[in-house]
Amino acid sequence: MAKKPRLGVFKFASCDGCQLTLLDCEDELLTVAGAVEIAEFLEATSTVKKGRLDVALVEGSITTTHDAHRIQHIRARTGVLVTIGACATAGGVQALRNFRDVEQFKRAVYARPEFIDTLATSTAIAHHVKVDVELRGCPIDKKQLLEVLTALLAGRPPKLPRHSVCMDCKRSGITCVMVAHGEPCLGPVTATGCGALCPTYGRGCFGCFGPTHQPQTVALRPALAHAGATDAQVERLYSTFNVAAPAFAVEHTRLRVLP
Repeated sequence: MAKKPRLGVFKFASCDGCQLTLLDCEDELLTVAGAVEIAEFLEATSTVKKGRLDVALVEGSITTTHDAHRIQHIRARTGVLVTIGACATAGGVQALRNFRDVEQFKRAVYARPEFIDTLATSTAIAHHVKVDVELRGCPIDKKQLLEVLTALLAGRPPKLPRHSVCMDCKRSGITCVMVAHGEPCLGPVTATGCGALCPTYGRGCFGCFGPTHQPQTVALRPALAHAGATDAQVERLYSTFNVAAPAFAVEHTRLRVLP
C-alpha cells in the first residue's frame, strides 16, 4: 500500500476560523482525513507526530519572536507550505498595529507591559519563509481549500480564481450596489472567494479576501467619492482584515486621519 501524504495544520496569531473551515467541510472531511496522515492538527487532535511533512496548512500572522523562529522550523520540515486566511497572507486585522505605536498599546492595555513579548508588527507568513500556495479570506473559502488539497494529492497545480468580486456580481445578476444604490464598495479591487456575499444583500464589499490581481485602487477613488464616501469612511473600508496587504496599506496610510 502506498504511504499516505503527511499533513500538518499550524496556528499562529489568529482566531482559528480558517482551521475551522477544514473541520466544517463535513461531507468531504472523512474523505480528506482518509487520504492523508494527519501528523499535527491541534484544533482537532492532541496527537503530534514528528518528522517530515508533505503539506502544511498555516493559519495566522507572525507577531512574536518565538513565532518567527517556529515558522522557520515548520518550513524546514515541509514540502508544500500553504498559508490560509487573511492573517497568514496579509497580517490580519491585528496588522493595524503596524501603523501605530505598539508600546503605547501595551501600556494602555496591560498592568505590567514589561512582561509582554511582542513584535511591533504583525506580518504575513511570506515575509518570513517561502510560501507555495496562498488561500485568502477571513475565513477562507471551503471550495478553494478542497481544491488545493485535492490538487496537491493528485500532484497537479491548484486552480484558484483570480478575478474580482465584481465579476461574481455580474455572473450572478446582482445589481451593482455602488452604481444603483450609492453604497461604497471594494468589489472592483477585492479578490473573489466569498461569492459576493455582501452585495447579494445590498451591502458594499469591504475586502475580506484582500486585493485582487493588479488592483486598481487609484482608479476606484472617484467612484467611492461619487458614492458619497468620505476619506474617513474609505480609510475604514481598507482598515479591516487585509489592511497590511500592500495595495490596501497604501490607501489606508494615504487616508489615515488619526495620528
